Amino acid sequence: MADISLSKAVRANLLSLKGTADMMATTQNRLATGNKVNSALDNPSNWFTAKGLTNRASDLGALIDSMANGIQTLEAADNGLSAMTKTLESMQSTLRQARQDKSFQTASYTVPTTGLSSGDQISFSGGAVGTTPVDINLTKPTAGTAGITFGGTAFEADAGDSITFTVSVDGGSAQTVTIDATTIAAAGDGDAQIENAEEYAELIQNQITGATVSFTGNNLTITSDTTGTNSDVNTTIGVLTDADTSSTGLTLANTGLTAAINGTAGAADGGAIKTVDELVSEINGNTDLTGKIRASNDNGKLRIENQSTQELDVDGVTALGAIDGSTTGASSILGNSVRAGLTGQFNELRDQLDKLSDDASFNGINLLRGDKLTITFNETGTSAIDIQTENGETINAFNLGVPTQLEEEQLDSDVTIDGLLTDVKAALDEVRSQASTFGSNLSIVQNRKSFTESMINTLETGAGNLTLADMNTEAANLLALQTRQQLSQNSLSLASQADQSILQLLQ
Repeated sequence: MADISLSKAVRANLLSLKGTADMMATTQNRLATGNKVNSALDNPSNWFTAKGLTNRASDLGALIDSMANGIQTLEAADNGLSAMTKTLESMQSTLRQARQDKSFQTASYTVPTTGLSSGDQISFSGGAVGTTPVDINLTKPTAGTAGITFGGTAFEADAGDSITFTVSVDGGSAQTVTIDATTIAAAGDGDAQIENAEEYAELIQNQITGATVSFTGNNLTITSDTTGTNSDVNTTIGVLTDADTSSTGLTLANTGLTAAINGTAGAADGGAIKTVDELVSEINGNTDLTGKIRASNDNGKLRIENQSTQELDVDGVTALGAIDGSTTGASSILGNSVRAGLTGQFNELRDQLDKLSDDASFNGINLLRGDKLTITFNETGTSAIDIQTENGETINAFNLGVPTQLEEEQLDSDVTIDGLLTDVKAALDEVRSQASTFGSNLSIVQNRKSFTESMINTLETGAGNLTLADMNTEAANLLALQTRQQLSQNSLSLASQADQSILQLLQ
């Protein structure tokens, strides 16, 4: 309205009021928004710098959720490994209990002193022995022998007369036996002639080793000092020398040796019946029975302990517990039921390993089944961590080396149990090692999460320093502007009154 003219004073006051109103609007806006820079128009440099900081903080904030999920996934895997560790420790305890348990079943049998002969045996099968029976002869092994018959004719050797033969004991080299005037003079009663089997026995014994010469009546027997199938005595008549020229001459007959020399090899059994202590020693010393059965002397009876979880069959024993060497299917010894029961417990625990591994997932990721977890740490993706088991292998009973299905027979032997304990210990070490690795990874992720949260705070604080208003200052400014506005209004009123004084002059 150009046709209206304002006085200089009124115009000045109006301009002052307008400026004050603009500043009050700005201050009120700052108080309402809390920002001193609300758009690029307020302060381009601060606005765009703060925007960049808040954008980065927002990007990092999105990563915080991923890190939080990663932490939960690792904790789920750690929960699974902790449970698997306890399960493996329970499996160890089960095996140790089986190792310590010695509640093996026994049976005692009467050993006869007569009535047994070659071929009579006590036989063990089943249990830890297996399907192939192990036989123990009930009679002692026999020795190899050779017999010579003395015809009863006295032999007095002339000078130069002799008879020689060889004796081989247990396949050894031949030992030469010489009967002449010299050897005859050194044997017997010193009358320079051989008169009976006893003197022949003494003469032969003086010239051989490894065998014993005995006699019964006119029968001489050379018996090996060893027994069994390798025991053997062979004799062979060698040279018969007649030094005189008598018409009668020296013959085998007039030496008193009237029968041919013969031999019989030893055998594995057929001798005297073995005593209980001899049977105990032989059974416990048999490598095919070691750790499978154990024998002992039970007040004169043969006690057999079945060191197995399975039933042991004993043949050669009657239903009444008397050893006869021939009865079959009449006697058996039950297995160790405690160890057999512990087998089932072990298998149940073993099955839990796989179930725990399957259930240790979070948000669809299961590290124990070989899944890979990737967690990004910065907004550019240049910092990240990949978390996975070694070679992406599933952590389960099979890969840990735990037996797939334990059979009762595997708890028969302490040696086998020790081997199983070694396998479970190796599995336990592997699980603990993997738990340690995941624990280290968890520490890294938690540390990066804390670092990221601190960085977000730093970025947002920096952005706030550039854009946020000081509320105390702005409140004081508003109060000052309100006072200025009131003063300006008073000044405008005074200026208007000055203009109105003209009207009073015109009245």
